[in-house]
Amino acid sequence: MTAVEANFDGIIGPTHNYGGLSFGNMASDRNRGAASAPRAAVLEGLKKAKTLADAGLLQGVLPPQERPDTGFLRRAGFSGSDAQVLEAAAKSAPVLLRNVYSASPMWAANAATVSPSADTADGRLHLTPANLITTLHRSIEGPATERALSRIFTGDRFAVHPPLPPQSTFADEGAANHVRLCAQHGGPGVEIFVYGREASETWTGRFPARQTREACEAVARAHGLDPKRCVFIRQGQAAIDAGAFHNDVVCVGTLTTLFFHELAFEDKTGAMAAIRAAAEGLFEPVFVEVPENEVPIADAISSYLFNSQLLAMPGADRLMLNAPVETEETPSTQAYCCRMTSGNGPIGTVNYVDVRQSMRNGGGPACLRLRVVLTPEEAQAVNPACLLTDEIYSALCKWAEQHYRDTLSVEDLADPALMQESRQALDALTGLLGLGSDFYPFQRR
Repeated sequence: MTAVEANFDGIIGPTHNYGGLSFGNMASDRNRGAASAPRAAVLEGLKKAKTLADAGLLQGVLPPQERPDTGFLRRAGFSGSDAQVLEAAAKSAPVLLRNVYSASPMWAANAATVSPSADTADGRLHLTPANLITTLHRSIEGPATERALSRIFTGDRFAVHPPLPPQSTFADEGAANHVRLCAQHGGPGVEIFVYGREASETWTGRFPARQTREACEAVARAHGLDPKRCVFIRQGQAAIDAGAFHNDVVCVGTLTTLFFHELAFEDKTGAMAAIRAAAEGLFEPVFVEVPENEVPIADAISSYLFNSQLLAMPGADRLMLNAPVETEETPSTQAYCCRMTSGNGPIGTVNYVDVRQSMRNGGGPACLRLRVVLTPEEAQAVNPACLLTDEIYSALCKWAEQHYRDTLSVEDLADPALMQESRQALDALTGLLGLGSDFYPFQRR
């Protein structure tokens, strides 16, 4: 069966700011309170997506969520008009205000876990939005993500599940902790779920282990996956303690190739053996391991070498790594990429892309996209306005130029005008993306 791996990138929202909300995310903490550039950010993200679309890859977009989330502030005890709610929160709970203004849904790798129809018992493509309960600002996202996915992946070919129960046992961070390997995208594959902890254990790490094994197993059950083709691997505590808050900070894979840092997994040898066993009869996995003595874990995390897109480009016989420019600017990762591509391994080229606005908040090229394997019939069933074409790209760029601020400070979040500007932008966006005039909460009031 012919199928392609599409990338659905999160459109960076108009309230993109550096609130420093993600404990364990070194870049987020380092840039807390700095002025952001929302217009530059959204245009960077769109340009990255358009470059891949121009290269012949199927490229889609996911909408930003409504921010600020004044409904959340009301559930937290504030009352009055929206402007009054914001004013009161700014005075008495400024950290909470930063949480409800976060543009974190831009990182679509956390939007959901996706299993293609070739892997599922009922032959449908399954999507489970992540509950993201480990951090307050991201825990808001799940229901809105479910609504967005239901408007984009419509019809009987798709199964959009609700998020897992919002309880610590089922802490789920989405596809940032999920990798699928296969011989070809349309054939059966091996789904690799990476978790940081088991729900019953006492965690003693420096930073939180955000994903539980129980969440991984629940998603695999809901998607109707063959247990023999699923692998559950524990993330290395050394990587988490160094700042690898998601597995995709130290590991990425596509087709038969898994590209990972030496410290990515707690039991590296056991992980590779389990993947080989699950792939038996389908394909032979190719492991590209980056040694700690060539790329120290600190460099891997600061450069986001692994938070890159590993892509099969049309007409190419080797894979391309779509990496952030920070990878090129870090001596150890630049040197490693030169050695890697000059050899005869599966990764033949590295392209460096500028997404600095996202990187300063802790998200690289891979964070910005959700991978969705689609058959031709499934691709036809996707909301066409959410697939990037020349016309849609041009319209989105004009929209961003019209509605986004050049700069935004954390202090600006108290300004009710920012809320109104954001709502005007999102109201216009629903028309561009064919999401309906009732998509956002403010449109339904």
